Amino acid sequence: MRINGFVASTPDFTDHPKVINGASDLLGEIFGEAGAHSRCALGVAALPFGVAVEIDAVIEFK
Repeated sequence: MRINGFVASTPDFTDHPKVINGASDLLGEIFGEAGAHSRCALGVAALPFGVAVEIDAVIEFK
């Protein structure tokens, strides 16, 4: 399992990982220990449709 978090922000904002923590917490609540994952959190100038955060997830179910 892997998530990529994209945060629309100004160049001086540095707390991207804190913003993406909510997605990580949600995966833990849903999947428990099986929700352990790798992730990255990136700042971007803009996202489609003016959204503030975009989460891209790759999840394998067995």
